[in-house]
Amino acid sequence: MQLLLLFVGFNTVAFAEEKEPSIYDERMALYKKTETLTQIPWIYFAAIDNFERNIQDSNEPEKVVSINIPDEIWFGIGNSGSNTDTQIINIFEGKGKDGNGDGKAEIDNPEDILYTMANLLLEYGPTEDDIKIGLWNYYKRDLTVQTIMNTSKVFRRFGDINLTDRDFPVNIRYNYSYRNTWGDRRGFGGLRMHEGTDIFADYGTPVHSTTYGVVEVMGWNLYGGWRIGIRDIYNIYHYYAHMSGFQEDLQVGQVLKPGDVIGSVGSSGYGPPGTSGKFPPHLHYGMYKDNGYSEFSFDPFPYLNKWERMAKEKK
Repeated sequence: MQLLLLFVGFNTVAFAEEKEPSIYDERMALYKKTETLTQIPWIYFAAIDNFERNIQDSNEPEKVVSINIPDEIWFGIGNSGSNTDTQIINIFEGKGKDGNGDGKAEIDNPEDILYTMANLLLEYGPTEDDIKIGLWNYYKRDLTVQTIMNTSKVFRRFGDINLTDRDFPVNIRYNYSYRNTWGDRRGFGGLRMHEGTDIFADYGTPVHSTTYGVVEVMGWNLYGGWRIGIRDIYNIYHYYAHMSGFQEDLQVGQVLKPGDVIGSVGSSGYGPPGTSGKFPPHLHYGMYKDNGYSEFSFDPFPYLNKWERMAKEKK
């Protein structure tokens, strides 16, 4: 009898632990509820929320939903007391909506926020093109719209928002070396700062996507030679340069995951298309953060160290 009670008790505790919802579960439930109410696919709410979360101060406590709709849009001009009654908001031509049926449109309530954002988009229509137009009219910024739409493609492909895997930019089974070269001086094309880390490896060493993202640009440029730009779901642009070529069938708009081969190491660049051999073969890897207003380079070296460890643990 005692053994049976111990067995039942153990399984009750285990079941409770398994069912403990994560913040990602909470978000997904809210996204899908809003999809049911509005018929707008959940991937768009998830992508908007993800974009806004990654332009906010990371020192602030993480919210379930991070979309920040300005007071003047939510409550309407003239609603100086920020009255949350939906009838009052309508009088002042505010956009705040009641998403949970309590008769109030609360600017910090996750259900109300998502339902309000959905209705802002629905002013332009429910199709993908309509949503793009709605996003542009709300954010007034092409890069923001592009980032949100790309992130929605990633969420659609993988059916998940908790995408935390990473990989090292070159195949770790090959010989390679690197050190922190971000911020060094470069002279070609005029004195400038080196905006990345150089990973030295032999010609043909496979180059990997480090993250979940979408190919935003590929082709030749004067400095980087054959290069690829990938925008990830954290508003970061990953820049791969000096490659010898691209993976067959890779194209702009393609969704990638960590470890996908995108090309190979080379020594292209510093000249017109086809220029190669002006320096030893290596991959230039750069990272650029978009804060919602501008884009800036930051040091990728600490991330490369972490992703290298992660890749070796999988080996």
